[in-house]
Order: sequence, then C-alpha cells, then structure tokens
Amino acid sequence: MNETELRAAVLGALGEIAPEADLSALDAQMPLREQLDLDSMDFLNVVVAIHRRTGIEIPEADYRKLATLADAIAYLTTRSP
Repeated sequence: MNETELRAAVLGALGEIAPEADLSALDAQMPLREQLDLDSMDFLNVVVAIHRRTGIEIPEADYRKLATLADAIAYLTTRSP
C-alpha cells in the first residue's frame, strides 16, 4: 500500500470508531487520542480496524508508534509489503 492508501485506511478506521469526528480537521502532528477523545479501548479498536483494513500486524509494543496521524502513516509505510 502506498502512503495515500495507508492514510485513507487510518482515517477510515478512525471514522469507524469516532463517526462524529471531523477527520478533515485533524492535525497530523497532534495525538489522535487527545484530538478525538479516544479512551484506551477506543484506541485498541482503531488499531484492530487499521489491521483489518491493511492486513498489517501491529504488535502491542508498537501501539505508541501510532500516536499521531503522521506517526501512524510513517509506521505503516515501513511495515507495508
């Protein structure tokens, strides 16, 4: 997957968990949990949705690497086949 596809996958996953959020207003450098008021279960569901959309395994130890939209896309880019 390329960066554009990965970005769409992450935003789609976020939209599943926070359907009321204005994803077009996200600051790519700000923590997603703060911007979208996600608790730990919501964030876990986002990770599961990203995996489902991309097929990329994300170990629990790497969850912190998905803190911002920019971080998530960069991380997924390195893991995408």
